[in-house]
Amino acid sequence: MGWFTLFMVVLVILRLAAQLALEALNRMEARRNAMRCPDALAEVMDAATYARSVHYTVAKSRFGSVQAAYDAAVLLALLFSGALPWLWARLDGLAPGKAWSGALFLVVTGIVLGLLGLPFEWWSRFRLEGRFGFNNSTLGLWAADQIKYALLGLVIGFPLMWRVLALVGWAGPLWWLWGFALLFGFQILMIVLYPKLILPLFNRLSPLPEGDQRERLLALSERAGFRARTIGVMDGSKRSGHSNALFTGFGRFRRIVIFDTLMAQLAPEELEAVLAHEIGHYKCGHVPRFIALMALLQFGAFALVAWLARAPWFNAAFGLPGGVLAPAFLLFGLLGGLVTFWLAPAGNWLSRRNEFEADAFARGAIGSSAPMIGALRKLSRENLSNLTPHPVYSMVYYSHPTLVERERALQR
Repeated sequence: MGWFTLFMVVLVILRLAAQLALEALNRMEARRNAMRCPDALAEVMDAATYARSVHYTVAKSRFGSVQAAYDAAVLLALLFSGALPWLWARLDGLAPGKAWSGALFLVVTGIVLGLLGLPFEWWSRFRLEGRFGFNNSTLGLWAADQIKYALLGLVIGFPLMWRVLALVGWAGPLWWLWGFALLFGFQILMIVLYPKLILPLFNRLSPLPEGDQRERLLALSERAGFRARTIGVMDGSKRSGHSNALFTGFGRFRRIVIFDTLMAQLAPEELEAVLAHEIGHYKCGHVPRFIALMALLQFGAFALVAWLARAPWFNAAFGLPGGVLAPAFLLFGLLGGLVTFWLAPAGNWLSRRNEFEADAFARGAIGSSAPMIGALRKLSRENLSNLTPHPVYSMVYYSHPTLVERERALQR
């Protein structure tokens, strides 16, 4: 085993050890606060609901620990069992041209990884979520979703990867600049097309019905300078009891999407606050800043893949042919998480700052912090959120501030 492969094994073990330690810390914190809800949160949940939220937190944490160990074992098996070289040997030359063979290798490997993860997907949906009353999906609907995901990967992923790999022959050493431009442009296009083409394959998106609620929300959007053409309601309840709202698109293609579960759980003024929060992400410039950051990271990733593909030791360390782009892309994707895991706190810090800004915008748009606080409390209660996460766990895994942190900021 060479120095690089040994280094990768150490990184896999270190990440798994950190994941297991963080889950154990979070379970200990939940159990420590299990006897009674902290005074600052006493108004959020009654005793019975709080006890269920603790049980839900512990159950998810145990499941997360098992899944982390499984993922580490799958990664080590893929890297060192000879499975990837075997698969490359079977697929190389099967399709006409290196770009076709490389794209086929990437797509087939992705499908295999997806199949290996299906048992955990099923358990999470029908055992864990079902046990706490959140699963509304049927086995047939869940299976249909998995088939659609696989078909979308073939229909969209294969041509896209083929085009990127084919750039090597057309653009030479600077292929990665064109590859970055192609992928980034495709992602911008998908931001616009996703609500129109992809989302309807899984959910029904309907305009908010006529009535007082619609008039209030449209009036709020006008007041906030958003001027939404439509507010969509998504039938998220057919799969899950969890609720959410999201912002998609940009420019004249922007839209707000509200889950039907959210409509049922919140009072009109609380729903207005949630809408104001989503508008806040737009008004505070979070969407273009996020797109710019993703562009910068992808640019760096393409440059790094181009360098690694030329390095004779990178592919060869795992039994794959050196200087070939498709295996370098796959290995970069498999190994990248070993590094980005340690950078997650920085990304979460940026995301949390955006959430605080959007909350502050909602408070100003509504004229009071009470509706937003009421909405956050209800959502925490309905989703059985962990009200007392361990601070280190929260720093690594939470892209949103905790309920206590958000309330404290709103009340300042």
